[in-house]
Amino acid sequence: MIRVLNVMGGLNRGGAETWMIQALQKMRDTGIHSDFLVHEEGPFHYQAEAAALGSRIIVIRGVRFPPLYAWNLLLILRKYGPYQVIHSHVHHFSGLLLLVAAIAGVPVRVVQSHLDTRQLDAQAGTRRRLYTGLMKRLIWRWATVGIAVSRKAADALFPPDWGKQRKWRVMLLGVDPAPFRDPVYGEILRRELAIPAGVTVIGHVGRFEPQKNHAFLLRIAAEFLKRVPEAVVLLVGDGPCRKDLEAEARELGIEGQVRFAGVRKDVPALMRGVMDVFVLPSLFEGLPLVLLEAQLAGLRCLLSDTIAEETDLVPSLVFRESLGSSAASWASRLQSLLDLPLATTAADTSELIGIDRSIQGLLECYSVPTGGYKGHALS
Repeated sequence: MIRVLNVMGGLNRGGAETWMIQALQKMRDTGIHSDFLVHEEGPFHYQAEAAALGSRIIVIRGVRFPPLYAWNLLLILRKYGPYQVIHSHVHHFSGLLLLVAAIAGVPVRVVQSHLDTRQLDAQAGTRRRLYTGLMKRLIWRWATVGIAVSRKAADALFPPDWGKQRKWRVMLLGVDPAPFRDPVYGEILRRELAIPAGVTVIGHVGRFEPQKNHAFLLRIAAEFLKRVPEAVVLLVGDGPCRKDLEAEARELGIEGQVRFAGVRKDVPALMRGVMDVFVLPSLFEGLPLVLLEAQLAGLRCLLSDTIAEETDLVPSLVFRESLGSSAASWASRLQSLLDLPLATTAADTSELIGIDRSIQGLLECYSVPTGGYKGHALS
């Protein structure tokens, strides 16, 4: 058995967390066992799934005090180990983790970059730049393998010449296509969400935080509603900005047309049975899995030009607009997309987007023989 310690901020619903849980579920027969080291208290959305995998969820203290964090990590590795692999998903902070793991003798130290934070890093103050510079150098020195969800995410965390070194690589992620084949009862879902039958629904799924640019999305919606007054905006997710966004919707006078649906387990059904178009105006991303899900559902997608092109797995469904464009321009583009025919189904795209394509890459990173895996990897 290969024992892996996955380090994440938490285990709530999010792109990286969903992908990791789904990947581990697929890897049950490979001899991989994973525990989770998290930076916040639960309970978590994926608490039951982790328990079903036999995974411990270990909370570590001292995130804001690195010496204490390092000491606690050494104690955890000693108490719950030995681990053959540590897999860090916490971006710059991974530098400290990898250093401590090397000191503790963990042989395989994987860092994964999920985000393109270059613009954010460039705007940071001196203290933050010193921190990110130090953490990057620790990552470059102590990672045995670096994987990124896109080239932009790799550029954000890996050495400038990462493309010339074998240990740094891009590994495209995927999602489980099975829920996108289940029967969908759109009328029932619309009634539950108080959305009238037949009206246009603009959809978005994402944590309510500044990165996702929800405030701009609401301004786009306000402009769109001037053109299509009966339309509804469906926002799935939750987070620290929710109250501010509810206030913004009221100020824009569109609160009656916006549905704050909260965190949902039935995103595939909502995409297939309720949404007509998907909008993602994020300030930055790595490889947003929700966009892969939207394509798997056959939705036309309008997204910001900051999002990596590796997400365009069904090019006929993906359209970009500059964040420098006005909300009115986005609304006009959105209206034009609704006139396009829908011709793609989950059956057409599952091999392009399915999670099996990332399993082989993970097994290679963990240096595990792949003969036991019953799925298939896509090149």
